[in-house]
Amino acid sequence: MKSILLRATLMSVMALALGPRVGYASADAPTDAEVEAHKDVLDLAGAFTNDGFKLRDGYYAGTLKTGQLVVIQVNLYAGNEYWFSVATAKPESAVTIAVYDETGNLVKTNPYTDAHRAAAGFSPDNSGPFYLKIADTGAPATYCTIYSYK
Repeated sequence: MKSILLRATLMSVMALALGPRVGYASADAPTDAEVEAHKDVLDLAGAFTNDGFKLRDGYYAGTLKTGQLVVIQVNLYAGNEYWFSVATAKPESAVTIAVYDETGNLVKTNPYTDAHRAAAGFSPDNSGPFYLKIADTGAPATYCTIYSYK
């Protein structure tokens, strides 16, 4: 029952939080801040491609207010390794990223933080839905997140 309630809560949060743009497929042109955040997150994720990781097509972008959480559901496969990267368009903004399993438990990751960028890497033991929690601990800013896998 706890698991069902948690999933329902996460889905509600996702429905509210996923107002962000997904990829450039939108009819609206990306803002300058989205382009800047996307450039910064690609710069961070590029380090992981040097280790053989492939960038997943698409990204998530939006505005993150101080104290606000954005939750994004991703489907992952056991045996793969993943890096989830996020960056904001403002260097003075601090951002965090965490990964949760389908029951709402925090997953142990290999963290990376660098000013207005953060990343979390791990390899799931089982396939299924996982949730990325992105939070801004600094000034409100536009963010962009992508992930890499191998």
